[in-house]
Amino acid sequence: MNVYLESLGCDKNLVDSEIMLGLMDKAGLTITNDPADADIAVINTCCFIGDAKEESIERIISIGEYKKNGRLKGIIATGCLAERYADEMKAELPEVDVVIGTTGYSKIVDAIKEITNGDTSANITPDKNILPGGEEARVVPAGEVSSYIKIAEGCDKRCTYCIIPYVRGNYRSLPMEVIVDEATKLAAQGTKELILVAQETTLYGTDIYGHKALPELLGKLSAINGIEWIRLLYCYPEEIDDSLIKAIKENPKVCHYLDMPIQHSEDRILKKMGRRTNKAELKSRIAKLRSEIPDIALRTTLMTGFPGETEEEYEAMYNFVNETEFDRLGVFAYSREEGTPAAEFPDQVPSEISNKRRDELMELASAISADKNEARVGKVYTVMVEGSVPDDNDNVYAFNDIIEANGEGKIVYAARTYMDAPSVDGLVFFVSDEEIMSGAFAKVKITAASEYDLYGELI
Repeated sequence: MNVYLESLGCDKNLVDSEIMLGLMDKAGLTITNDPADADIAVINTCCFIGDAKEESIERIISIGEYKKNGRLKGIIATGCLAERYADEMKAELPEVDVVIGTTGYSKIVDAIKEITNGDTSANITPDKNILPGGEEARVVPAGEVSSYIKIAEGCDKRCTYCIIPYVRGNYRSLPMEVIVDEATKLAAQGTKELILVAQETTLYGTDIYGHKALPELLGKLSAINGIEWIRLLYCYPEEIDDSLIKAIKENPKVCHYLDMPIQHSEDRILKKMGRRTNKAELKSRIAKLRSEIPDIALRTTLMTGFPGETEEEYEAMYNFVNETEFDRLGVFAYSREEGTPAAEFPDQVPSEISNKRRDELMELASAISADKNEARVGKVYTVMVEGSVPDDNDNVYAFNDIIEANGEGKIVYAARTYMDAPSVDGLVFFVSDEEIMSGAFAKVKITAASEYDLYGELI
């Protein structure tokens, strides 16, 4: 039996998808990348913001066409949207045969059997306070050298705009031995970089060990043969303490990179958001990180148009970004999510204003990134090679002069520095006349820069 799986939304969803693929592989099912060849389709959905919900529903409807005109026998909806709207899905999306909740992916093979046997009357929605873990080896894409590893599930922060705690439950850390075992299996499959994710990674261990155990976990993961880089995402600023800074600073495998979502800079908005920090503390934490680890790359996320955000507060956040000069910055406009406290707040900001503010902040972020990249020209960086770049990729054209000067046979490669997380940050492009394997490390001297990407020559 052929199964097609499509993973939508965040990297935490991607981890769940790869675990499901591992369970299906163990059960002897065949994985296909083409829904036209599938007997069963699994859509791992997202519902973090409105656009994500729309995308999930559109993909379900689109894949559903293969039930009318192909061999597809059934569709299974998993993930956050399936957890949040299980009954509505079964009632309003006839394309869906079985719905599985956020922690129900261990039941994916059972769901496939249900469809095969013609029994799709019941949803599989286990208690979302269950903590999955210790599953069979995940199936990661061939040639993939960076893998996300989820160290905790759920969240206790309950920011007023966020639906995730209601969908994925309270914060639950995976036991350290489970994480280390999963990471060891990933290393055996070729993973070179581990990217640690959770709704909030810095609180890891507080629920099961009674203290923040992330530094200890980093030490255990760095001892795994084959793992070269360890990257931290989703570290809330108020939870970054001296022990974590020391672990980043002194462990050679931990990248000097920190994803620290702050959402806003102004105290009144931060308080309304339910965030547990303020502007003075943010400035102090950023200054300490840069003092202790001078080459650290800081990424953050900001939200525009939160209910009640004034023009003055937005301008203050704009100035804060201009002064702070984050190395990496993402911005999204507030999305009014039903079931969250913020959805009922007065003074909802019109979407055209939220979007305008978002676009302005992203223009500023682009200019800051361009300046920082220009300052990197002439420097040498160790990069991890992701693979060669197709001839029709726009970045190939940046090397036309080099290729013409040095003759044919040059291959353009894409790589990343320690400052760049996959998918969300920039790349380093360089040419070589030799074949270089994905996951290999090389030294590249930067010769040119654009807003987000770097260009260089292999040393």
